Amino acid sequence: MSSSSPPYKKYITRHRNPNPKTTALLVIDMQNHFSSLATPILKPLTSTITTCRHAAVPVIFTRHRHTTPLTPTPLTEWWPNDLIMDNTPASKLLPSMDVREEDMVVEKDTYSAFRGTRLEEVLREMGVEEVIVTGVMTNLCCETTAREAFVRGFRVFFSTDATATSCEEMQVATVVNMAYGFAYLVDCQSLKQAFGL
Repeated sequence: MSSSSPPYKKYITRHRNPNPKTTALLVIDMQNHFSSLATPILKPLTSTITTCRHAAVPVIFTRHRHTTPLTPTPLTEWWPNDLIMDNTPASKLLPSMDVREEDMVVEKDTYSAFRGTRLEEVLREMGVEEVIVTGVMTNLCCETTAREAFVRGFRVFFSTDATATSCEEMQVATVVNMAYGFAYLVDCQSLKQAFGL
């Protein structure tokens, strides 16, 4: 996205920096299945992860997968021929994600990283009050997770350069929605400045 004049700029009416002491980074579904979408954002996402690690911000990855036998759900009905089955190459996180032993990996089977995962409980136990949302797909799992975080009482920061989806129109639509009523917008450079790095 153009950093000089983003199409969502007029919707950015609130500004705030995340507090590294109470923030967690959520890296949504950076898996082989989504490699074509994920590849263009690898540089800003890797920068974001590195910044968070330097600021001692916990990094939490999610992995979308389905197990057999499948339980019919609205999601399986919507994507019957495009499901990510567990224990397949497509279900693995991209090697470039450099997942470390201390990183939590949340396994999910729907758009939200909160539904049926204990993510909220873990964040509360860690003293997390704010989340930074990154990853793919912007308008599905990233947006749903951000909205859920908001309604559960977490302050949400949404990355404009470390999220991606299948077209610019949907990317912009989600970012506009986030800026309008759910999240403070950030990018890899603004996070560095916010954390004094």
